[in-house]
Amino acid sequence: MSLKKLSLIATAAVALGALLPLAPASAADITVAVTAIVEHPALDACRDGIKDELAAQGFEDGKNISFVYESAQGNPGTAAQIAQKFVGENPTVIVPISTPSAQAVVAATSDIPVVFTAVTDPLGAKLISNLEKPGANVTGMSDLSPIAKHLALIKEVTPNAKRIGVPFNPGEANAVTLVDLLKSEGAKMGYEIVEAPAPKSSDVLAAAQSLVGKSDVIYVPTDNTIVSALEAVIQVGTDNKLPVFAGDTDSVKRGAIAAIGFNYYDVGRQTGQIVARVLKGEKPGDIAVQGVEITELYVNPGAAAQMGVELSSDLIGKAKEVVK
Repeated sequence: MSLKKLSLIATAAVALGALLPLAPASAADITVAVTAIVEHPALDACRDGIKDELAAQGFEDGKNISFVYESAQGNPGTAAQIAQKFVGENPTVIVPISTPSAQAVVAATSDIPVVFTAVTDPLGAKLISNLEKPGANVTGMSDLSPIAKHLALIKEVTPNAKRIGVPFNPGEANAVTLVDLLKSEGAKMGYEIVEAPAPKSSDVLAAAQSLVGKSDVIYVPTDNTIVSALEAVIQVGTDNKLPVFAGDTDSVKRGAIAAIGFNYYDVGRQTGQIVARVLKGEKPGDIAVQGVEITELYVNPGAAAQMGVELSSDLIGKAKEVVK
């Protein structure tokens, strides 16, 4: 074959290649690595929402991306190990769910895109320095609780309560932020906040028991350590007729009497939209950190009765979901 013919064939091949669409990426080309500090319904729902939103955006696990997930089982040391493992595997993007996991991941990489979610206070946790322009390789979503609404709910259900017991993990930056907010907002409404530290999930029962006689109600913030052992708090509330309120709606299904919070599956879907933007080429540092604006009221009249409280028909009527 002559050089002229080879040249013509090569030119035709290049032209044909330009006309043909690119082959879809294989699952090995794009990896979304997701991790959470612990497994509990709210964080699990967030993870599932991320996965479903990515699929809706055209990024389907096993088809054109690989979606991997690991839980730290409540151990910050394990969270750091998972972060290092993910960084070593060099995924396309890492999605840490919860403040401790986000801190571990952000500390482990300055190159791989990071989209955090379910983080109460990303500034206080030192994940970023600017909400509007995060910069570098990090962005994500804040799930800062509407504390004023939570206190108003406690006032409506238990108008005579003056002391609010709060079990929390002082090692979780998000929990410390929430306790500080409770103190500042509670002072405006005449509430005394009674702290009950629980550094580990195995400490939660004792922390809840310490509030008996010292508080009129118990409020469980969106603290992963406490929420992972919520049943211990519910048992103390039931045994001692001490109403238990929660910061997340999934906890109402597990026995808290009421909560105004976010649907964490929807939080996951919103997070998935940010992840998709990164996968499509946007830089995380150019994407403003988002908040969750829509709140929902969940009530559990049966749990309330067991804790010596009756929910009004008006409150039940306003609820997004009434747990039976």
